[in-house]
Amino acid sequence: MPNRTSAPPIKDAIDFTINLKPCTRYSLSNGAPVYYVNDGAEEVAMVEFVFSAGNNFENKTGVASTANYLIKNGTGKRNAFDITEYFEYYGAFLSRECYNETATITLHCLSRHLKELLPVIRELITESIFPQSELEIFQRNSIQRLSVNLLKCDFVANRLIDEYLYGANHPYGRITNKVDIEALTREELSAFFQQYYLKAKCSIFSAGKLPANFEQLLETHFGDLSLNKNISTVMPKREFASQKKYRINNDEKGVQGAIRLGRPFPNRHHPDFQKVIVLNTLFGGYFGSRLMANIREDKGYTYGIHSFLQNHIQDSSWVISTEAGKDVCEATIEEVYKEMRLLIEEPVDTEELLLVKNYMMGINLGYIDGPFHVISRWKSLILNDLDENYFNESIKTIKTISAKELQELSEKYLQSEDFFELVVI
Repeated sequence: MPNRTSAPPIKDAIDFTINLKPCTRYSLSNGAPVYYVNDGAEEVAMVEFVFSAGNNFENKTGVASTANYLIKNGTGKRNAFDITEYFEYYGAFLSRECYNETATITLHCLSRHLKELLPVIRELITESIFPQSELEIFQRNSIQRLSVNLLKCDFVANRLIDEYLYGANHPYGRITNKVDIEALTREELSAFFQQYYLKAKCSIFSAGKLPANFEQLLETHFGDLSLNKNISTVMPKREFASQKKYRINNDEKGVQGAIRLGRPFPNRHHPDFQKVIVLNTLFGGYFGSRLMANIREDKGYTYGIHSFLQNHIQDSSWVISTEAGKDVCEATIEEVYKEMRLLIEEPVDTEELLLVKNYMMGINLGYIDGPFHVISRWKSLILNDLDENYFNESIKTIKTISAKELQELSEKYLQSEDFFELVVI
């Protein structure tokens, strides 16, 4: 019998052992790689097709994202309404997303309906026709949405800081404007579709309580397609902005400014990356961070401020993001630099470091809770050409990193002169 008169002992999260559940790996007969986690208590499934068809592969701004969006809006057999109605009939959800390097088509559904839904996904990636009427609707809606967003200082700031950090011609810094949307043509979308979907480089990720014949279903519907083409592109070099400090007046009546501070940073393969993830969490990566404690809780300049390492496969950047009253924007920036100096000059104390470590271990426990989270973590590793050793090393880094190492990293990467400053009001 447990002793109910005394509380159980409290165990720090860093004392837990965290392992990433393995995923099953195999290839279709056409060579396309498949990764899946067959687990879970509920009869639900997720299947995601990841194509090398992101913005980096387009020759004209907006073509990749538009082709990805409109791939669901008409085939030779069904119009956009028919496609949407079909998935809704089975209680399924089909989403599309376009990123810098990749574009995805993701299906969430009841496991027993995969046999009815996978054939329609095959239809989308082999027979999409990009109707002119759907393109025109997309253009009108996109232009309207853009015109509204351009009035928002945070939207403008997010666009400009990427341009300053990478360059206007770099896929990570390229901005879509009204003229780009108006210039899109059905012929360009079809050509992109032919090159990057019909003859594709595609990886398939799946999770959930999968049917016994899951592998055969994928083979039947996708095994004969060209999904393992050798597609590559050369990422252009960064072209940094000519100056470090920018102040943009976007709305004369605005009372709030969007602040972005950013510096270039290596990708996940750099030996400092995992250690800097810990430093970033301490600095501005969670609600109890230094930046939140100072600028939100103490000064009251903002409702929230956070820092993050951008989730890019190639180049990356370290960014601090917040919105504050326009009369305190400059003071906010000074407080950010003050926190940088403190991390450089003073080692973090043991109690604060333990808090950050426990928080990060708890977050990682959540990241591997359930099959959908597990396959998402595997997808991140695989697309970045990493393996489970990287995950294990990240856990080890959280547990063992010292205050001295964090101070050394701060001196290396948190020098204020290395950061681009942007305020949009």
